[in-house]
Amino acid sequence: MPERFIDKTDLFYDCTTEEKKQLYEELSTFMSDNKRQLFDRLAPMRTRHIAVVLEDIYQSHNASAVLRSCDCFGVQDVHVVENRNAFNPAGDVAVGSSKWVDYYKHATIGDTYRHLHDKGYRIVATLPHEKDTLIGDLDLSQPTALVFGTELTGLTSEAVAGADAYVKIPMYGFTESFNISVSAALCLFSTTERMRSNPTIPWQLSEDELLSLKLSWCLQVIRDGEKVAAQLCQNIRK
Repeated sequence: MPERFIDKTDLFYDCTTEEKKQLYEELSTFMSDNKRQLFDRLAPMRTRHIAVVLEDIYQSHNASAVLRSCDCFGVQDVHVVENRNAFNPAGDVAVGSSKWVDYYKHATIGDTYRHLHDKGYRIVATLPHEKDTLIGDLDLSQPTALVFGTELTGLTSEAVAGADAYVKIPMYGFTESFNISVSAALCLFSTTERMRSNPTIPWQLSEDELLSLKLSWCLQVIRDGEKVAAQLCQNIRK
């Protein structure tokens, strides 16, 4: 999966929108028409209005399942905090989704929250507390980052204390919580469906962001994609 760096999240940050358009047309000749049609159809459905934060997930199949859910629901960004456990998604569970979702690594939950707050996100911790907001009632008017904790102990006290709001999934059985991957999938289904059905929420990517996203996808399917893109950029700027 493409790891993005916080200070350079756009691989084509130094290209103008027009240059990105030209570059995309050129790169499209290196892949099938079907692949380009998929990119053109799916990119407009991607969003950064909802983001996911994973704190210290240690089971690779759970991390991979969350990535797969993010891809399925069109959520582009995953922020990973590695306190004790390295983030190692398993490819057999992700089923290819790792090519299409971006992730960002952070040293601490505090660093993660500061970055997201600077980007205008409201940070929402997922907890099974009695007085928390139900996921179906969560206010989505501003960009929202959903935070999920480790499988055994949940979120750390720092992650809980630093959140702006708290949300829970309604449960009616004896078991006290969902598996982390199931919890993420349920939360993403609820939030992304309500987000897309609300015309007042500006959840879509801008034209420039769409082009950058499609260009980064091109690099995943074109052999030596970064080298090809670099050469094409040089030609475009001559």
